Amino acid sequence: MGFLTLGFEAEALSYDYSASIECLAHPQKPLYNGGIIQNPELNDGLKGWIPFGDSTIEHRESLGNKFVVAHSRNKPYDSVSQKIYLRKGLHYSLSAWIQVSETNVPITAVVKTTKGYKFGGAIYAEPNCWSMLKGGLIAETTEVAELYFEARKRKVVVQAVDKQGSPLRNASISLTMNRFTVTAFENEMKWYTNENAQGNENYNDADGLLQYAKKNNIGVRGHNIFWDDPSYQPSWINSLSPDQLNSAVEKRVNSIVARYKGQLIGWDVVNENLHFSFFENKLGQNFSPRMFNEAHNIDGQTTLFLNEYNTIEDSRDGLPAPPKYIQKIREIQSLNKQLPLGIGLESHFPNSPPNLPYMRASLDTLAATGLPIWITELDVASQPNQAGYFEQVLREAHSHPTIRGIVLWTAWSPQGCYRMCLTDNNFKNLPTGDVVDKLLNEWGKTTVSGTTDENGFLETTIFHGDYEMEISHPVKKNYTITHQMQVHEFKKSTQFIQLSI
Repeated sequence: MGFLTLGFEAEALSYDYSASIECLAHPQKPLYNGGIIQNPELNDGLKGWIPFGDSTIEHRESLGNKFVVAHSRNKPYDSVSQKIYLRKGLHYSLSAWIQVSETNVPITAVVKTTKGYKFGGAIYAEPNCWSMLKGGLIAETTEVAELYFEARKRKVVVQAVDKQGSPLRNASISLTMNRFTVTAFENEMKWYTNENAQGNENYNDADGLLQYAKKNNIGVRGHNIFWDDPSYQPSWINSLSPDQLNSAVEKRVNSIVARYKGQLIGWDVVNENLHFSFFENKLGQNFSPRMFNEAHNIDGQTTLFLNEYNTIEDSRDGLPAPPKYIQKIREIQSLNKQLPLGIGLESHFPNSPPNLPYMRASLDTLAATGLPIWITELDVASQPNQAGYFEQVLREAHSHPTIRGIVLWTAWSPQGCYRMCLTDNNFKNLPTGDVVDKLLNEWGKTTVSGTTDENGFLETTIFHGDYEMEISHPVKKNYTITHQMQVHEFKKSTQFIQLSI
């Protein structure tokens, strides 16, 4: 891990807009001459620098570059750190030059404070060259905090055993990250599709798509039970009295949730209820808490999502801003604090350059709720830089440690896509499709493989994601076990799996 710098905007300091998107043979000089960081160019050995977690750090020099190496790491957050003094309300600019010893790895700068963990920026670091991480944060308190770095990978330990539970030596294990693991149907689960005429329910399209997804081991988000936008309602409900509408609502939630109970990875219960209030205006302000609670009573094991646009993509829209989003979460929890809630962020980015610092800060704020966060409908408006902006947003989302999944809103049709396609009508990649393929390859689409030791163990470190694991053993010829597994961020640093073959 290379030397790092931390400077801040205060007094006479003006902001330094310089940045590097190339991986360089030699790191550049620290911004602001190191700012508040002690020994930023490492001319005084390890002075000011300490290990974070269980790592061991060393001062080294190569080709004129002085740097700190953090090795003997067992956890994603084992790294180098430094105590820094923050003053409440000040904006801090953070930059670091980082190198890793293995293939491209997402590295996040984290500041540990009494208020929790603040994510200051992220970069995909590479071996044999130096990548510039640039970000920042706003101090919430005046205190001594600690800056460190974290990799978005997790240690996985697999043990192969026989039917009697004895370890199997020399078992072959391969782990392959699944290409696409989750989908959402564009319209097939929406009320105006399922009940176009009152009393005439039709789930044929949704049923067919769900069966296809199951056959291909693809999880499905339930999008959606209700949509609070008055423009997207079944036409027949506009003439209903409040009592009639309430009966129709009860029938709807019981019908669709019971039909797909236990088959989905999440429900968008009341879509876009920060921007709109169709049902609240007609049935009362407790509509959302009530529907979330009823959906949970029917399908108790499935995560219930709020789902909104402009929360991370447009800082000018105050309606779905993170504080308002959190307020709505608390409102929904007012009837039942045990609801398994999730945060859905549609992420329909405009045709202007994405405001990545705002996106990052918004994710940090929402992460403080402790709820799972999903990017649910990601696309970028059509313009010459669409693919470039798309890649920036994908990298920012994937590098944030609290993002549990990313769903793209790129469903193809002969008439065109909503805003962004990945392929043309001959299913040849467009530039946006090239971005997806490039990042999937970069983020671990290749297979990790190895053989177990004398105790039946194989230990490896891999990216967060969904994997297919295959295990075979030379004693059992033509016999292979396939296992689906998820690797995500948990409190425990190591994920342990034992399989019998």
